[in-house]
Amino acid sequence: MRSSLRAKAIAICDEKILKKGETVGLSFYAFFANKNDDPDLLMEAAEWWIKRHKLDHFEKAAKIRRMISSGE
Repeated sequence: MRSSLRAKAIAICDEKILKKGETVGLSFYAFFANKNDDPDLLMEAAEWWIKRHKLDHFEKAAKIRRMISSGE
């Protein structure tokens, strides 16, 4: 995952956790606007989420933040 996506994803996770608590869930779509203006970046996130880690559609934001921060 490129560093710009990694930083954005961590920031989104932090924001969601701050607003809704440690148990809040999200999908990789949370890292993007409602329109698909960067399909390559969206596919990069999808491949990291689905193919590489075989995660469910919704996962705990704290888990995702921990995974991304550790370089998984």
